[in-house]
Parts: sequence; C-alpha cells; structure tokens
Amino acid sequence: MKRVLLVEDNREIAGMLFDYFESMEMELDYADNGELGLKLAQENDFDIILLDLMLPRMDGLTVCNKLREAGRNTPILMLTALDSRDDQLKGFQHGADDYLTKPFDLDILNARMEALLRRYKGKVASSKLTYGKVTIDQKTHRAFRDDKLLALNPTTYTILELLCLKAPEVVTRNQIAYQLWQEDEPNNDVLRSHIYQLRNQLDKPFETALLITVPKVGFRLESG
Repeated sequence: MKRVLLVEDNREIAGMLFDYFESMEMELDYADNGELGLKLAQENDFDIILLDLMLPRMDGLTVCNKLREAGRNTPILMLTALDSRDDQLKGFQHGADDYLTKPFDLDILNARMEALLRRYKGKVASSKLTYGKVTIDQKTHRAFRDDKLLALNPTTYTILELLCLKAPEVVTRNQIAYQLWQEDEPNNDVLRSHIYQLRNQLDKPFETALLITVPKVGFRLESG
C-alpha cells in the first residue's frame, strides 16, 4: 500500500483527495499547514508528498527546500493555483519533481504520481557507482561529492546517475529528457531548471565544477 502525505489547507480539496485515494487503497496522511507538513515529512517515510504552495505558517517552497537540504529525497508533487511559468520554474528550483495546477483531474494526478514513483524506485542495484569525486549509492538513491551528501530530489538524482553511468561521455539533452519523461517531455525550461538545481548542489559549494555544459549538445561529468 502506498503511503501519501498531503499538505493542503483547503479542506474541500483535501476531502476530495481522501475519498479518491481511499478508494484506491492508498494510505493518506494529512497536514493543513506547512510547519506540520514539514514535521510529518521529516519524521515518517512516505512514498510521495503532495504539497500545496500557499500554506499557513510555512509556504510550500520553504517546506520543499528544507526537506531537500535535510537530504530527504521523497518525490514531491506540488499542487497549486499559481500557474505562471515563473511560478512553476520556482517550484522546480526549490526541489519539486512535478507541478500540477488547480483545478486538476484526479486521474491525471494519479498518473503523474505513478510516473514519479516509477522514476524514484527505478531498478534495485547491488553496488555503488563512482566517477571521480562523485559516489552514488543506488540502493538508497543518495549521492555524495567528496563524502558530502548532496540534497538531490528524485529528478536531479536521476540526471546525476545517468551522467555518472555515461561518464566521461557526453549525455545529450534528449537522452536526459527521455530518461526522465520518456515520450511525455515538457518544455526545455523544465529540464534547464533541474540542471540548474543539480549544479547548485554538485558544484556551487565547491571550488571546481564537475558538471560541464557542452554547447548545443548536452552535459558531461568531469572526474575532478
């Protein structure tokens, strides 16, 4: 049974989602404010988190950011009435994996959740993956640079894992997009936002960059 955390202050939407997910035999935990949502997410293991942006006590972007900084890599799908391009990109930059605007179709929501869960679980691996200064534990989906844990979400983890598997070869933008979304690729801004977020974790705190952009082609990893 999948365990879902819903962080949403609109009781009508929450009730609708409770009815829907209970009919699908999912276990749903609930928080009506950001502080409680953060606490539940930090103290429990969920398969996926549905997170509203406009919340009392602590907004959804802050909740998402704090979870990623703490090394929690649970998939996060943001639910919000904010539907502008900048709002969506901001959500991805703060660690979200997907973004769905209100009002939404329940079956579409479920399909997006299933896609995230497939991406997160991936294939069970039995060994660690290492390239230069980067080490990836494929069992726990955690990644390190120089033994420092990187605060990656499932999407940025998947990108780094692909780069590490292919290193030192160049991985094209199309290869990354297909790995993430198969045939349902969003616009280029979404991939660009995830690359930006990965770079912030992998390179920004360090003196040398490992994630190298190959103009008009894609990206590759340096061994350092």
